[in-house]
Amino acid sequence: MGKRFVDAERVDPLLFPSRDGRSLWPMSPVVAFGAAEISDRLRPLRALASPGRVSIARPGLRARGPRARLRTTRYRGVDSATMVYDQLPINDVFRRIDEDAVLGAMDMRGAQQPYFFVLRRDSSLPVS
Repeated sequence: MGKRFVDAERVDPLLFPSRDGRSLWPMSPVVAFGAAEISDRLRPLRALASPGRVSIARPGLRARGPRARLRTTRYRGVDSATMVYDQLPINDVFRRIDEDAVLGAMDMRGAQQPYFFVLRRDSSLPVS
C-alpha cells in the first residue's frame, strides 16, 4: 500500500499493487473506508495489500482521479505537510524522518488516537 503525490492538488491517497505486482493502481478511499467506522477498517485494509487480493475487485474500487490534496496545517503545535482527503473526515499529517521517509499520523474524526505509519519513497513501480 502507498500514496502518490503528483502536486499539491493531485494526490492518490491509497495505492495498491496490481495482480501481477508490476504496477500500482489508485483505490477510492470512500469505498475503502466508507463513511463510518473508519478506524475499524484500517487493519483489514492493510491485510489486503498483497498483490492479487484486492485487484480482483479493482474495477469497482478504482479511484477516478485524485482523491486528496496537500496543505500545510498546524498539528500538535507544529506546521506540518498534511494530506486532506476530499470526501472523508481524514487528514494524514507528515513529519520528515530522512530524505526518503516520513512519519504519518492519520487523524480521523471520532478516533481517540491517530493511526501512525511510515512512508518510504519508492518510484520502482508505475501507477496505472
